[in-house]
Amino acid sequence: MSTPILRIENLVVETGGRYPVPILNGISLEIGSGETVCLVGESGSGKSVTSLATMGLLPKGALVARSGHIWLEGEDVLAAGPRRLKQLRATRMSMIFQEPMTALNPVLTVGRQIEEVLKAHASLGAGEQRRRVLEMLEQVHLPDVERIYGSYPHQLSGGQRQRIMIAMALILRPKLLIADEPTTALDVTTQKQILKLVRELQAELGTSVLFITHDMGVVADIADRVCVMHHGDIVETAATKTILSDPKEAYTRALLAAVPALLPRSPRADKSYETVLETVELGMVYRQKSFLRARPGTVAAEDVNLVLRRGRTLGIVGESGSGKSTVARCVMRLIDPTAGSVRVGGKDISSLSRNALRPYRKRIQMIFQDPNRSLNPRITVGDSITEGPINYGAKRAAARSRAAELLELVGMPADVLDRHPHQFSGGQRQRIAIARALAMDPDVLVADEAVSALDVSVQAQVLDLLDDIQARLGVAILFITHDLRVAAQICDDVAVMQKGRVVEYGPAEAVLRHPRQDYTRELIEAAPGRDWDFPNFRPLAATLAADPRI
Repeated sequence: MSTPILRIENLVVETGGRYPVPILNGISLEIGSGETVCLVGESGSGKSVTSLATMGLLPKGALVARSGHIWLEGEDVLAAGPRRLKQLRATRMSMIFQEPMTALNPVLTVGRQIEEVLKAHASLGAGEQRRRVLEMLEQVHLPDVERIYGSYPHQLSGGQRQRIMIAMALILRPKLLIADEPTTALDVTTQKQILKLVRELQAELGTSVLFITHDMGVVADIADRVCVMHHGDIVETAATKTILSDPKEAYTRALLAAVPALLPRSPRADKSYETVLETVELGMVYRQKSFLRARPGTVAAEDVNLVLRRGRTLGIVGESGSGKSTVARCVMRLIDPTAGSVRVGGKDISSLSRNALRPYRKRIQMIFQDPNRSLNPRITVGDSITEGPINYGAKRAAARSRAAELLELVGMPADVLDRHPHQFSGGQRQRIAIARALAMDPDVLVADEAVSALDVSVQAQVLDLLDDIQARLGVAILFITHDLRVAAQICDDVAVMQKGRVVEYGPAEAVLRHPRQDYTRELIEAAPGRDWDFPNFRPLAATLAADPRI
């Protein structure tokens, strides 16, 4: 390895206060010039704390670096004062955060926000600042840079906002770039573009990259070396191919085993002919109101025809803006479709009034992406689960007894009924959200990106849980996701959406193994790590060659 740009030696980070709790237990790692090192592990392993300590951004009073060294080009970051740390940030090291919408100032144009970096660290005139910013926007492959320069964050797509963050981080050509989960919330094609962009800029600028992620597909595509973290320790470090094909530690093997390969599940016999949900020529146009003149609306969904039978899982996949979530909201009648129909048990509910719709509400329940936002933090788990049944006439004692049964069904002890959501991990909260949805004894569960924010091991547990619940209760699942691996693992049928229309629809085996449409092939090609069979620690080609039946 070349001379290290970053060298962390025996770094210990603890919580502040009278009784400190260790977060990092003396970790050590190195990153060479122009090298990409991926730091992987589950939530709570210490990945983000490592990045914050390197940037000198540990929250004061909450976390403290007790001992060790962080050498950036030979200078100890931990020994630097606030003024020196400010100089080091952006000039010699910079960071891309996970969610650009929260990292960018919503009341300033993106051009002005990038200029603030130049104002703080470079003596340039206004004209030269603008020229440098426009040049950087072109380098990150943004279209119509003059328009983008004057745009506000909310006027840009998620991928464009992430490119703005990359432009801001690299405009002063730092030697070290720290990327903390920069592609987690992006669809596969945008994710592929961002990863390609990082590699291009790294080659052009010679920047070293510390890439923090829990997505092993991203690791396979971008990393030179991998450091695996677990409970504040780096348990294994090796070249990427070595980690993927010959992991030594049990934790690394378990982490890889939890990553689904891009191989469709074995076809299940369709034992039920009962259609529980159907959309017929469903359409949704968002119209802009204007007192002066009629404006054309935005077509979010058009001629969507789907059929979901009892005990089956139908996946809807596609890029951001393809119309997936719009279809889910129309099915739930959270919004009213502008065309077509939604049929539940053969009954069209698309135009029913609020009162007439009430009996059908309980037959379709939703599991949202983020349980932190869908569970009320002020009320107990028991009250969250029993609220729906009680509103539909159930006795409180019976509803509470049923809630205890459902918690046991989703793998949670019944004694959690009187605790609050903040007392649980993300995976546990999602299990509680599933129990709440099942409390209404629905025919259909609508899962909108229900596992996209979870670690791979927790994600695998939740997917297994949904499969088990489906086998026991016969509930049908409409599963919206941008992760083709997840779709391959859980879905019986797959509908591919592009620009509001279903462009390919059929059994998961046919759609994912033998796609007919170019767009579907592009989605599959864009999936990170698509060439690896992670659970078997070998390239996917080797798995296919070993078993021609797959």
